[in-house]
Amino acid sequence: MSRPKRYCILLAAGSGNRMNFPTPKQFLKLAGRTIIEHTLDMVDGHPEVDEIFIVTDRDYRSFLEEILLRNHYAKVTKVLNGGASRRESSASGIFAVEEDDALVLLHDAVRPFLSHRIISDCYRALETHASVDVAVPAVDTIIEVDEADAIAAIPNRARLRRGQTPQGFRASVLREAHERAMADEGVEVTDDCGLILRYGLGEVHVVEGEERNIKITYPEDLYLADKIFQLKTVDIEPLRTGRTLEGKVVAVFGASRGIGAEIMRLGAEQGGVMRGFSRSSGVDVRDYASVREVMEQVYAETGRIDAVVNTAAILRSGTLLSRDIEDVNLEIGINYTGAINVVKAGLDYLKESQGGVALFTSSSYTRGRALYTVYSSTKAAVVNLTQGLAEELHADGVRINAINPERTNTPMRRENFGVEPEHTLLSAEAVAKATIDTLLADFSGMVVDVRRETDGS
Repeated sequence: MSRPKRYCILLAAGSGNRMNFPTPKQFLKLAGRTIIEHTLDMVDGHPEVDEIFIVTDRDYRSFLEEILLRNHYAKVTKVLNGGASRRESSASGIFAVEEDDALVLLHDAVRPFLSHRIISDCYRALETHASVDVAVPAVDTIIEVDEADAIAAIPNRARLRRGQTPQGFRASVLREAHERAMADEGVEVTDDCGLILRYGLGEVHVVEGEERNIKITYPEDLYLADKIFQLKTVDIEPLRTGRTLEGKVVAVFGASRGIGAEIMRLGAEQGGVMRGFSRSSGVDVRDYASVREVMEQVYAETGRIDAVVNTAAILRSGTLLSRDIEDVNLEIGINYTGAINVVKAGLDYLKESQGGVALFTSSSYTRGRALYTVYSSTKAAVVNLTQGLAEELHADGVRINAINPERTNTPMRRENFGVEPEHTLLSAEAVAKATIDTLLADFSGMVVDVRRETDGS
């Protein structure tokens, strides 16, 4: 028996009056692209979503269609005209779903930080519940006021939640709710779950949301959203596609040891055509001509390059004042300039194959660390490079992401920190596996966190 079809309806018909901009907020630029594009990237890239409907203001329909034409959203199948209210727009979306047993998520297009985890949890909850909402705990005290703006009540905060989207429903249930609402002149609800409760169509199960899943409503939200984008990360675990490198050509720089060597080994086990390079084999990533030459050789031998990985890095410690400038430049050259050289040398081939790039950052990229200031700043630069290139390369179908492993058991770490208990470190194999899965995933411009599994103790 096949599973019910899974839809996501994006509500993008808002006027944006509270933003005080002439353009609706879903079409404002954020981190180089429109807000709705960021939202679509997340939803379209989720493996469980089968189809996406977008409900938009008819006056901006052509603007939305231009966005869809310049992107590669394979799952957007309908663009629907919205109504004068959120409820009317929701009705437009649900009445376009044909199957009664379909699982349907409704999501605000102006919540671009929706995570894959929330989408998966909502669909999973809909297997046993007819309706679900997404919410986070209320951390502030909530007060109820009377007509004179005096406190009338202070509800128990422990039982209060702040609602988010998506909201999820079995199609037949939500359709019935909207059919009843159309005949109900007294209906006043702010969302679709309110309709379910108003007409007694069952309980609404609550799925845990996330604080960063903010709705961009006011100008101040744009500033916060920009900061969130700077630190945005994903966990590869729920996004593994099950694909392998079989038959794919992968060029790995920094391949002689540690994570690079493990990527070579695992890739070959999967049937990948692996080509590895390092300073020990005569290829220094600081030398663009050398990197370009070996890329040309790989392409000449195989006829394609599907993925490029750069793990080459060095770590030096000490205050800036105490270090020789030659040593500082060496670290910058390998850790940052090398990343630029590797990506640039591979771009022509990756555009042809619509392939992927994996660079490497570190948890230190979020804040410079004393005695490791050069290293941490180069890793911050790699994240910036990844985010900027993801925008530049989006139309070419090339994906680029930065792998961010926690402390990993590699020769470089042992050389700089000595012997540490192995159970406190990630294995190079685990990082290599996450890197390969990222190369095969559909997202781009992300920092991919790789963390040790814990027993919860």
